[in-house]
Amino acid sequence: MKLSWTYPAFFFALVLRATAQLAPAPDPVLEAKRQPHPAPDEAVVLDWKTGAGGSYLIPAAEVPGFLTGLSIVDRITIPHDVYDSTFSSTWEHLHEQHWVFDTDPFNINQFAHPYQGSMMFGFARATGVGFWQSLIYSNVGSFIWKMAGETDLPSINDQLTTGTAGALLGESLFRMAGLLLESGGDHPGFWREMGAAVLSPPTGFTRLVFGERFREVFPSYDPATFMRVRLGVSFDANVTSSGTSNPPSLQHEAILDYTLNYGLPGKIDYAYDRPFDYFSFESAAETSPNIHFEDIMIRGMLYGTDFAWGANHRGIAGVYASYDYISPQVFRVSSTAAGFGTTQQVWLSKHIALQGTAMAELGFAGAGTIPVADGMRDYHYGATPQGLLALRTIFGRRVMLDLTAREYYVSGTGSDDKRGSEQIFRSDSGITVRLFGHQAIGVEFLAFNRRAHYVEAPNEHQTEGKFSIVYTLLGGSRFGAVDWRPDAEPQMQ
Repeated sequence: MKLSWTYPAFFFALVLRATAQLAPAPDPVLEAKRQPHPAPDEAVVLDWKTGAGGSYLIPAAEVPGFLTGLSIVDRITIPHDVYDSTFSSTWEHLHEQHWVFDTDPFNINQFAHPYQGSMMFGFARATGVGFWQSLIYSNVGSFIWKMAGETDLPSINDQLTTGTAGALLGESLFRMAGLLLESGGDHPGFWREMGAAVLSPPTGFTRLVFGERFREVFPSYDPATFMRVRLGVSFDANVTSSGTSNPPSLQHEAILDYTLNYGLPGKIDYAYDRPFDYFSFESAAETSPNIHFEDIMIRGMLYGTDFAWGANHRGIAGVYASYDYISPQVFRVSSTAAGFGTTQQVWLSKHIALQGTAMAELGFAGAGTIPVADGMRDYHYGATPQGLLALRTIFGRRVMLDLTAREYYVSGTGSDDKRGSEQIFRSDSGITVRLFGHQAIGVEFLAFNRRAHYVEAPNEHQTEGKFSIVYTLLGGSRFGAVDWRPDAEPQMQ
């Protein structure tokens, strides 16, 4: 597939647009020269509200430095000449611009590459660069890697997942690290600093290397949140797979998952002025020998507003974006998408609240069966209409019912196989009962269904259903119900 100079021209245009609309962050050297007699204690520091003290230059050096280090590690640890790039291979890629769909394993393309992108995005965010400008850093960094980091042909799918999905993952991790640091006050302790560095390594690196200049924590403005951590066991109720030579077996695993809903509607004096002032982050891991991460699902509002329909209703609506990585036992699907969405809460009675999110998006996804032993790609890329409906019913401080449904249609449009398509459905239903304090127990049922149709391969129909029994640690005693009514209790969570 020949794209000439489409990608470099596209990213160059993004850079021009961002720099034309936004004033550059003040350079500390020039600012110091403009002060003829600066006071000794007037050090340049980042101010998130005004943008003063931020830097576009530092991440512009950090991103290539990170990619250089990554290249050195890959050359030493991976016995494959794909990372033995040279000036000659780089010039060839720049000159030819021959973009393809690559054949890397699913978890490399759909998880490792977005995580790489989140690092490049995070370097920019940690130095005071805004969300949209940081998106340019992750995309340009991805382009540099495809030109100079590998010897094989640059891949379209990598550019999308590394630069764009990486930004969505990176913003979520950056925000979560900020919440952890904020909870420590003006001087977060060692363990909060360490936890923030684990969540967002670029944030930890920047705070360590540049000291006081970037010590100010990104302001969250105290969003309404719902947080839970669950630990338990899961049991397959049924697993079927037709049209494949590897029939699945029933399994049971230990599971650990984490959920954070950030910026739930209804909080008084909370505004949605910045991308991801509302977002949802879900991740789960299990002990299966073939799978470590079962899913990572992120959705956030890029641009929108809040609204109300009566005294008992609050909501937000606008342009949403999402990154999903879902990997049950028998197949995998991962998408990067954007579209319209809304998140709302209504009080049905004095103690019963209903929260919900609905989204309709268009994205680019990969889907297929679990990779075979030789590591060759056995999944399909394509433009993907997708939808989500999530409902949560909260009964006071005691019980919470959850129901979430997702569906993806991986089409042949803009894909590596125009004659193939996949339809994938995932539903999640559960009940959580609070015992005391922040302690709870829960039961969950997950159901998956995949139908794949190809011309040169047999049709496949795969299903999986499994129960989970979990111990749950809640972030509050209200299951995330936001109460803005005049007689509301002070406790928001």
